[in-house]
Amino acid sequence: MTARLFFAAAGDLDGVPVGGTVSVTGDEARHAVVVNRLGVGESVQVADGSGRVAEGEIVAAQRDAMTVRVASIHEPEVPTTRFVLMQALAKGGRDEQAVEAATELGVDGVIPWQADRSIVQWRGDKAAKALRKWHSLALAASKQSRRATVPVVEQLLTSRSAAARLSAAAAVVVLHEDAETPIGEFDVPAGEVVIVVGPEGGITPDEIAAFQGAGAAVIHLGPTVLRASNAGPTALAILLARARWH
Repeated sequence: MTARLFFAAAGDLDGVPVGGTVSVTGDEARHAVVVNRLGVGESVQVADGSGRVAEGEIVAAQRDAMTVRVASIHEPEVPTTRFVLMQALAKGGRDEQAVEAATELGVDGVIPWQADRSIVQWRGDKAAKALRKWHSLALAASKQSRRATVPVVEQLLTSRSAAARLSAAAAVVVLHEDAETPIGEFDVPAGEVVIVVGPEGGITPDEIAAFQGAGAAVIHLGPTVLRASNAGPTALAILLARARWH
């Protein structure tokens, strides 16, 4: 079984040599020592969000601090394509399930989208709380899947503001059940690729038109209609298989 992974502060692995030590503190240390009951002598992985990962042995374990002696360091491979999921807010926690699954698969960024037909609404204090939860979900899923980076969770977009964000991407794919083009015909380019998933009620014609105006391609995943929780991760897996999983 792969050693459990925990996150140190950003930059904490800079310049750390094999044989040196790195510390994990705060909530991450408590999760390791108190929740997972890890102690001196056990193997763990430590990341700092840069993609770099140190593997080593715990040499000190306290409630708020864990020290690891580094046995090896793995440098990140920089992918040519960056995948971002623009997920419409959805009821029943299906949007959160999509964020978790996409993170485990390897998505690089997540954009919460207040679509015109979204039943769930983020307003005021609720919006800030919900965004923090998406950050927490991405962090937890990164640790669970042993990935060395945490997806960037961007600020909430509305349909009015989304088109401008999409126009900056190298490519955009909007998943739609009535699309004529299958995902198998989409060529994955270098640069940023944004996958757009609508809410339970679907994406409106006006939203489709605005996104196409920003350069989006409208595609379908197959003959069946997937839930909001499954569509994005499914599309992501297909595209990752072409771009990274060789």
